[in-house]
Amino acid sequence: MDPKSLVDQIDEKACLDFLSKMVQHKSHSETEGEKDLARWMAKELGKIGVEAELQAFDEGRRFNTIGRLKGQGGGRSLLFNGHLDTNPVTEGWTVDPYSGLVDDKFIYGIGVSNMKAGDAAYFCAVKILLDAGVKLKGDVVLTFVVGELQGGVGTLAAISSGVKADYFINSEPSDLVAVTMHAAALSYVIELTGDTRHLSKREESVDAIAAACDIIPRINAMTFSGAKSDTHRSINRGHVGVIHGALGRDLAEWRPPQVADFVRLRGSLRYAPGQTQESVLADVDAELRLLKGRFPGLEAKLVPDMIEGRPLMPPFEVSPDSRIVKSINAAYEAVRGKKQPTGAITPTRFYGTDAGHLYHELGMEGIVCGPGGRYNTMPDERVDIVDYLDMIRIYMLTILDICEVA
Repeated sequence: MDPKSLVDQIDEKACLDFLSKMVQHKSHSETEGEKDLARWMAKELGKIGVEAELQAFDEGRRFNTIGRLKGQGGGRSLLFNGHLDTNPVTEGWTVDPYSGLVDDKFIYGIGVSNMKAGDAAYFCAVKILLDAGVKLKGDVVLTFVVGELQGGVGTLAAISSGVKADYFINSEPSDLVAVTMHAAALSYVIELTGDTRHLSKREESVDAIAAACDIIPRINAMTFSGAKSDTHRSINRGHVGVIHGALGRDLAEWRPPQVADFVRLRGSLRYAPGQTQESVLADVDAELRLLKGRFPGLEAKLVPDMIEGRPLMPPFEVSPDSRIVKSINAAYEAVRGKKQPTGAITPTRFYGTDAGHLYHELGMEGIVCGPGGRYNTMPDERVDIVDYLDMIRIYMLTILDICEVA
């Protein structure tokens, strides 16, 4: 069996049609449509001869689709991981977000980049190998999870059920680069309490909005203590994404001549493997102590913004010398004829993905590498057709290398 001939015989139209059908499922997170797509994926797995399971969690309100292609023994196992649920549609679309439109360059649709193209790529990779009669030594596990958008609850449920393998590929959109490290994603709330006065006596006040304007750029410029290397420090980032300021904790807005005495900030902190939630929050708290020195009388409170039932997405790291990294690097070079960009690459290094759970909970070696990214989560979300089709080819070659032909 010649791997190159397998890659060359890919039915491009069939692969695009499959992805288009996935996009046509309105699978917004925590909706009935999410369940419908999971059921459809299970049926499609069954059609190609892959054992499929609908795996219920959250007291039966949600479920993942898990496919298992059993090998004949003696090879390494490979797990693919991606989520089926999507964000809602925003304003600004010029094409139908649910049509799965294909033109000469792109395939469009809500969730096509994040991350149905990745899901479809590993499904099609396995289907093409099976259609060609390929038998593998090692197992291939296909996990189509939900709840990544709620902190990875679906992948954690799959892990709890015993799903695992020797290596994994998380197919989050990376524009086909091999991401060997990404940050943890920690949300937080800061409450700033000042002392109001009428604007005529503003000099006597403690202006919470002025304090917020002071601290926001400092948080946005932060890196954190305890980084193991410059590369680890490079995936540190503080961000403020929400600011509410007015009078009192209820944020009354009808009296703008008064100095605002309360501001609530919400944001996210991204930190590397080896750094901890506690140390990162301590670094931000130190900035708030300095802020209080610049604004005497100001009170500042920092707390993690933990939504009940939503876990922290931990950081992820793999050695560039890992077999899975070398395998996908070689597959990329065989398909595209050049070296694959590999490492803690912007913007992907600031993602939070389910790779963190597979790494943290199971100690698995893996890689984040998927189609899409540059047009991710935006109006007219789309994926370059060439990237999607090349990702299928790269996944095929990686399966053949890791699992081995029987």
